[in-house]
Amino acid sequence: MLHALAGGEKTVSQLADPFAISLAAASKHIKTLEKAGLIRREVRGRTHLCRLEPGPLASAHEWLGFYQRFWTERLDILERLLREQDAGNQRQPSPPKPPEGDKT
Repeated sequence: MLHALAGGEKTVSQLADPFAISLAAASKHIKTLEKAGLIRREVRGRTHLCRLEPGPLASAHEWLGFYQRFWTERLDILERLLREQDAGNQRQPSPPKPPEGDKT
């Protein structure tokens, strides 16, 4: 529903249609989105028009972006360390094997 509202105002019927759900079910979902502050509903006569409220989504995007940058940086460091470790292991020769029959 949020994706549909990104394109502009929609009625409850327009939001319900792609999901093949009843108007009552769509209305229940819309009320939840309204309580979360993600959409705003306006009544014009008998028509309920909904529109996206981008503010909370922008805040969530910013918050998630912080953690994406945090973990990307940490995982890049880990990858570099593992590559360095792997390269170091490839440079060191394996210890010689004892001759067969030698039990020392």
